[in-house]
Order: sequence, then structure tokens, then C-alpha cells
Amino acid sequence: MTLEEIHGQEPVPESSDRMQGAGKALHELLVSAQRRGGLTAGVYESAKLMNVDPDKVAFCVLAAAEEDEGDIALQIHFTLIQAFCCDNDIDIVRLHDIPKLADIVGPSEESGEPCDLHCILITNPNEDAWKDPALEKLNLFCEESRNVNDWVPTITLPE
Repeated sequence: MTLEEIHGQEPVPESSDRMQGAGKALHELLVSAQRRGGLTAGVYESAKLMNVDPDKVAFCVLAAAEEDEGDIALQIHFTLIQAFCCDNDIDIVRLHDIPKLADIVGPSEESGEPCDLHCILITNPNEDAWKDPALEKLNLFCEESRNVNDWVPTITLPE
């Protein structure tokens, strides 16, 4: 059950320009983070990293296709990750297009196999605050969404 279901609210409709801007910023952030080795992909890998060093996590992406919506175990993992992100002031968004995400992130470097893309963390490489314009845009997008009670906004990646 989501926060919207509990309160009987529908998610706030987003303006298409704002959504497209957030989708483009997420695409840029994923590419930039991957280039510098700052992506952690996978529900279990992400949970381990958040448990060990939550201060390194700058942003969280939860992705699920329509067929994943009935996966109770995955939804429980998402709920726990969302709670952890909220407790640690980590901005979080949802995606529903795993194939587009896979095109951006690509296969696992170690095995060349497709990796678990249900949860992706963007991490800071060191203690200094990593400044990325795309990350700042997404942080602003998430803050604006929270102001209208959309705690985990859904983003659509650009074509």
C-alpha cells in the first residue's frame, strides 16, 4: 500500500515540461555517475551499501515494470529502501521503464550479464560534496514534489 492509497489521494499530475526536465536530468546523472564509477545497481547491493555507508549515497532510483507491481517481495524491499532513504535525507524517484534504464546503465562490468536494475544508487566518491548540475535539478524536483505530498515522484526517461 502506498502513501497515496493510505490517504486516498491520487498522485499530483506533473507538468510535462517539469517531468521532461527531470527525466533528462536523471539520464545525465546516470551517465555521469556511471562514467566516474558512482553507480550501485541491485536491491541487495544497494541495501548493503546503505547499511555500511549511507553518507556516500547521493540519490536513489527505484525501477519496476508493470509486471513487477505484483511482486510482493520486491514491493517490501522498495518500502524498506524508501524508509531508509527518508531517514537519511536521500532523494528518491521511481521509474517504470526498465528497458530504457538498461540502455543507459548497460550490463554488469564484471560478468557482462544484465544486472538487477530495480534499485540504483548514485554515490559520492569522497567526503567532499560532489556537485553535478543534473543532481541539483533532481534534488530540486524531489523537493518540489514533497511540497505537494508526492514523496516518491515518478520520472519518465526521455526517448
